[in-house]
This record gives sequence, structure tokens and C-alpha cells, in this order.
Amino acid sequence: MKYLCQVWFDGGALAAMTEEEKAELDSNSLDYDKHLAESGHLIVAKALQPPKSAVTVRVRGGEISVTDGPFAETKEALGGFILVEAKDLNDAIRIAAGIPLAKLGAIEVRPIHEFRAQ
Repeated sequence: MKYLCQVWFDGGALAAMTEEEKAELDSNSLDYDKHLAESGHLIVAKALQPPKSAVTVRVRGGEISVTDGPFAETKEALGGFILVEAKDLNDAIRIAAGIPLAKLGAIEVRPIHEFRAQ
């Protein structure tokens, strides 16, 4: 079964890190992605640009509305995601716990809904 691991963290914590700490975090993250790929769990992993680069799109009454940034004002923002294949939720939780950014923020694990063709 597929699970999306959403990586949430406070960008301020990242900004407070030294260049060496950031480089170590990047290295650990890439190493973990490689481990997941080798074990057959990784489907795709991507980091996102900061929330200030985002736009929010809505369509109401046929009209498109675009606003800068994310919709919600929160301390933590979605910083990336890892789509994994896991045998069950417990396996997905185990995988999420290994994500290096789990030590700075939170990993939301959500099963993927598979639509069936009719």
C-alpha cells in the first residue's frame, strides 16, 4: 500500500542551523532516501521551496482566485514529501520515524486512496 509522508517543520529551526548542520541534514536525508530506494520502499521524495514561494488557487463560481503564500498561517509548513510503499500503517510509521527531519518537525503519514476504474 502507498503512503504519503508529509514533512512538516518550522523554517526558523532550519534557518538557525549552521551551514555544517544543514549539510549534515541534507546528507542524512539523501542517504535515507537511498536506503529506502534500495529496500524497495521509495517511490519519490522531494523537498519543497519555502512557503513564501507558494500561491494558493481557488475556483468559486467559475472564477479563479490566486493569492500569495499558503492558505493557513502556521509556524510549521510543508517542507517536502516522501511517497513510500509499505506493507501496512505500522510499516509506514517505521519508515516515517527514520526521516531525518522528524527530529526537527513532524511527519504526517497518510494512506493514498486508490480510485478504481469503473
